[in-house]
Amino acid sequence: MDKTHDQKRAVHHLYPPVDPFDRRMLAVGQGHEVYVEQCGNPDGIPVVVLHGGPGGGCSPSMRRYFDPARFRVILFDQRGCGRSTPHASVTDNTTWHLVADIELIRKTLGIDQWVVFGGSWGATLSLIYAQAHPYAVRNMVLRGVFLMTQSELDWFYGGGAGKFWPEVWEKFTALVPQEERDDYIKAYHRRLFSDDVSLQTRYAAAWAGWENALASIHSAGQMVAGPSEYARAFARLENHYFINAGFLEYDGQILAQMDRIAHIPGVIVQGRYDMICPPQSAYSIARVWPKSELLMVRNAGHALSEPGITAELVRAMDRIAQT
Repeated sequence: MDKTHDQKRAVHHLYPPVDPFDRRMLAVGQGHEVYVEQCGNPDGIPVVVLHGGPGGGCSPSMRRYFDPARFRVILFDQRGCGRSTPHASVTDNTTWHLVADIELIRKTLGIDQWVVFGGSWGATLSLIYAQAHPYAVRNMVLRGVFLMTQSELDWFYGGGAGKFWPEVWEKFTALVPQEERDDYIKAYHRRLFSDDVSLQTRYAAAWAGWENALASIHSAGQMVAGPSEYARAFARLENHYFINAGFLEYDGQILAQMDRIAHIPGVIVQGRYDMICPPQSAYSIARVWPKSELLMVRNAGHALSEPGITAELVRAMDRIAQT
């Protein structure tokens, strides 16, 4: 079958939306509560969905990549975002808090092993979680890989991606005084964490808009940030994680520790023209991950919803359902 036709068919046959059979707020410590939902088959193969950002939150559309008759799908909003509380809080909010939260969810739900499904920052967190708890993971499905390295941050916030989108980059950088333009992450941090909520909101819209403008290969460059409260949580959390280098011990840690998950089967779905998370990161982990399969999708960018990306993710999950 022609692959382009097959991709269109897979997108058309995304699984129908299903309502959760369980919703709860789970106290995870330090005053945080995270929203957790389950849908699909309570007796199916467990799969946990790790959303992007940090700070993006989960959405009903994320349920549609999984056959509800075969999978028990667990989605949750990471600390500080979506329906989790306190909203937009960065206090006691680090990568290692999130890893502990994922383990608490697994144990609370009585799951021995699960499939870990994540894209962008969700792929980062998937890898870190699996490296910390390798025998809790049955399979991994990753999309738009981000390894939380300085070179990746330099690409997106240091002008690399801006060379492809100069008119959008100019709007993002214009809000920063000339004397602070040596480090846009720090410059935005000062405003996103100021005492002026209106200033936070203005810079959050620009931060989220810059990323959203580059997400799809079909983008015309519109800086759409979404609702102000969403953008504020997204921008504050993402900036907080990036200014702290993801709270990792050293640059390149994820790649250096891939041997910890060498036994786990994985599928990596990567857009060839991903402007946010360039393909080098996906290629780097695939080279040292013996049980992985790298699917480089032509004519695709970063977005989860792009036809080629969607097709490969649906196909990967359907294969896992048959094993």
